[in-house]
Amino acid sequence: MTHRLPFVKMHGAGNDFIMIDAADLVPGEPLDRDRIAALCDRRRGVGADGLIVVGPATGADFGMAYYNSDGGEAAMCGNGARCAFAFARDRGLIDREGTCATASGPLRGRCEGDGLVSVDLTPPRGLALGIAAAGDHPFGELHRADTGVPHLVVPVDDVDAVDVPLWGAALRRDAAFAPAGTNVNFVAPAGDAWRLRTYERGVEAETLACGTGASATALVLWKLGRAASPVVLLTRGGDRLTIAVTPDGASAKLRLNGPAVTAYRGEVDGDV
Repeated sequence: MTHRLPFVKMHGAGNDFIMIDAADLVPGEPLDRDRIAALCDRRRGVGADGLIVVGPATGADFGMAYYNSDGGEAAMCGNGARCAFAFARDRGLIDREGTCATASGPLRGRCEGDGLVSVDLTPPRGLALGIAAAGDHPFGELHRADTGVPHLVVPVDDVDAVDVPLWGAALRRDAAFAPAGTNVNFVAPAGDAWRLRTYERGVEAETLACGTGASATALVLWKLGRAASPVVLLTRGGDRLTIAVTPDGASAKLRLNGPAVTAYRGEVDGDV
């Protein structure tokens, strides 16, 4: 007999996730790649950009394992981590703040109130300004940073003029970023803020928001001298993500702040 699996559907600025408490997993009924992909399917499953399992962890208040909608595990997800802190608070694993173990390193987060959650990301790596792609593209500049997962940052004049499915997919699979590939962020000025559109690796589509992508973009804009901290990014879903950038030797510390919302709770049959 296959058991029903309780879940909570959450989103961080429209970046949506199936949240599962590790205590609800039944031994002998693996949450494998195929089942995760089926659960994240927007027509035949619950539908989500990813799935997150929250449970006990050594050396932290709790841990999170993050899986993209294709079922593959990824090291980190910024908006997912913010949702994980809200979920952990709901489960009594933390009060207002605490620590979370992830595959990319430990995170500290805080539930700020008014539905906002902040997360201190792991130190960024691999910042490279003015890089080249292997294939042809119409963009004037490309930059790169790893904020838990790899991101390409592409400044443009108008994000609405960018064919994100076309150029996001092309740059995500460009030979210069093989074999792992990269997430791709297109960013344009919008008054005192910046508009952002992201093509996510593993989802293989544009998402309404991406926390690590917003953080990588903020870091690049700050490093280029085009934006001062805190950097405000306006997501495709219409929400605001705010990234505080603090100098830290040759690198920087990043704090990601934005909404983490519970949409609904439910159960799925074991066949899904």
